[in-house]
Amino acid sequence: MNVAPKKRLGQHFLVDENVLRVIARLAGLEPDDVVLEIGPGLGVLTRYLAERVAHVHAVEIDRRLEPGLRDIPRIDLHWGDALALDLADLDPPASKLVSNLPYNVATPIVVESLDRLPSVEAWCVMVQREVADRFFALPRTKAYGAVSVLVQIAAVRTGFHAVSRHVFRPRPNVDSALVAFRRVAPGIDPEVKRVVEAAFAHRRKTLANSLALTGRAPAPDAAAALAAIGRDSAARAEELAPEEFVALAAALP
Repeated sequence: MNVAPKKRLGQHFLVDENVLRVIARLAGLEPDDVVLEIGPGLGVLTRYLAERVAHVHAVEIDRRLEPGLRDIPRIDLHWGDALALDLADLDPPASKLVSNLPYNVATPIVVESLDRLPSVEAWCVMVQREVADRFFALPRTKAYGAVSVLVQIAAVRTGFHAVSRHVFRPRPNVDSALVAFRRVAPGIDPEVKRVVEAAFAHRRKTLANSLALTGRAPAPDAAAALAAIGRDSAARAEELAPEEFVALAAALP
C-alpha cells in the first residue's frame, strides 16, 4: 500500500518486520491478551498482533489507511484522535497497549492511558529515544521532569530496546526505542498531577517559588509542606523522587 506519511500526524510507518519479535518479547504477548494499538499505520504490527492475541483494538486518525487495515482478522478499527476518543469503553477492554506511537502525541497518550485506562496493565511502546529516556529518568538528571514523575508514580519499567531509525518509512531524524512497563498503581491522583506540573513549570526556580508562580500554593505554604516531608525550602523539583511528590501533595493545604 503506497500512502505518503503525514508529518503533521507524526507518522513514521514501521516497515521492518524483524523488530516485531522484540516487541512480542517485551510486551509478553499471550493468546488471551486484548491489545490496544494506537497509530497502526500500514498494519505491519497490527497483523502480527492479530495472529498472536485474542483481539486488537486499532485506533487510527488517518482514513487513507483503511484499505490496508480493514481486512485484518480479530481487530476492531476505531477512527479518530486517540486523545479524544473514550477508550475506556472498549469492548472487550484492553489489557495491554502495544504501539508504534505517533511522535507528536506519544507522551500525552502514555500519561493519559496510565490515568484513564484502568484495564490496561502493561505497555510496550515505540517512541523517540529521548522520550523513552524521560519516562524513567532518575531525579537530578537532565531528562527528569514532570512526565518522569507521573509515569513512575503509576508504573515500573520492565524492558528497553534501542531501535534503528532504518526500520521506519520515512526514516526519522531522531533515534527511537521500545520501552515496556507495567502498572503498579490504579492511576494518577488529580491533585498530585497538578502539583507535579506546577512544580516543574519553572525549572530555574525553587520548587516552592514555582508552586507560587503557578498559583498552586503561596511560597510559605509550599515551604512548610516541603519541611513536613523532610525537604529544605530551597529544594528544586528535580531533586524530589516520585513518591515525595505524592507526599508533598498531601502536605499542601
